[in-house]
Amino acid sequence: MTAPALKSRFSPEVRASLFHFTVYSTNGVAAAYFGIWLRDRNMSTDQIGIINAAPVLALLVINLFVGRIADRASDWRQAIIFMALVAGAIPLGLFYANAFWGILTVWTLFAVFTGSIAPVIDAATLRLTERNGSNFGHIRGWGTVGSMIGTAVAGLVVTWFGAIAFLPTLLGFSLLRAAMSLQLPRFRAPEREKTLAKTEGRAGRLREVLKPWFVLPLIAFALVQATHAILQAFAALVWKDQGIAPALIGPLVAVGTASEAAMMFAWRRFGRRVSARQMVLASAVAATLRWAVVALSPPVPVLFLMQMLHSVTFAIGYLGMVHFIANWTSEEIAAEAQGFSFVLQQGVTVVSLVVFGWLMGLFGAQAFFGASLLSLVSAGCVWLSLRLRPAHDSGTVPRVG
Repeated sequence: MTAPALKSRFSPEVRASLFHFTVYSTNGVAAAYFGIWLRDRNMSTDQIGIINAAPVLALLVINLFVGRIADRASDWRQAIIFMALVAGAIPLGLFYANAFWGILTVWTLFAVFTGSIAPVIDAATLRLTERNGSNFGHIRGWGTVGSMIGTAVAGLVVTWFGAIAFLPTLLGFSLLRAAMSLQLPRFRAPEREKTLAKTEGRAGRLREVLKPWFVLPLIAFALVQATHAILQAFAALVWKDQGIAPALIGPLVAVGTASEAAMMFAWRRFGRRVSARQMVLASAVAATLRWAVVALSPPVPVLFLMQMLHSVTFAIGYLGMVHFIANWTSEEIAAEAQGFSFVLQQGVTVVSLVVFGWLMGLFGAQAFFGASLLSLVSAGCVWLSLRLRPAHDSGTVPRVG
């Protein structure tokens, strides 16, 4: 179906859901099997680490600027389409890059354009659903479903045809994402629909909200998000060393992702009963428990229960964080503010992965007590923010906290 046909037949929310699906399905392909493809290209462990780290460092530098540029456009849709089209073409370069420096350069470009899409589409979609009274979690949930399907499809293809099939699969998903970007709706409200009630009490410049009560919850979620990165990087190794059968490791990972998707779809039934910061606090408290139990090397059934807590530690925390930012900032800085949070997450994750790798060498699974401690600090950050500015202190915007 062509992009104009999609525009005429489907609502803005459905079209945004389709794009979220392709964004995260592409990410799922890349995250699961890029390392295997690199090893097939005779890259050393050190080289693989550098190739994966370089885009993170680049995103730390440029992401705020990307958000600022996107906010200045007449609609965020323009910036999203540009990034998706460029990111769709870049994987072609990997077919010709065989040496370390070539792969490093092409992959960094691809990851930077791909990684810059998420904060902008989050900001744009949240403003759309806020204006239409629709469900942001439902749209974002299709992103999680996309990640699961992208990983599964890539796994089947690589299993059938070997690591050589990774690039065609990645290119196919990237081009699909680019195509789906063309059918995105307009996200900003037309000028005639904008009213003072929708912007009153919200900052029009980022520096207006860069105060402890606002920054602390963003730091809190960045700390919890870093613990999820730790899980992704090291859990399979820890579980294998504990003697857990490889056939069970896949389901352990899958149940976490499935619980995340389920919460994304269901959260609105109770989401309005608590403030945004209370959601981030709940994720931090749950993460403190989750990682402490994982550090004790529990039996497999308990690990499955802990993986189901992903619905709280990530999904609830993520939804709380994006709504908290949107509640206190106007459309003029929507993408820039979400980008600021993304930069914090990336920076904390890089440091945490380095430190946790060292702790793993010393303590094995008990290193997850460090992740539990990070989560406890996260909870303290949110508690302090609520003391500095209580959730009910929301001006004209309901449930801002």
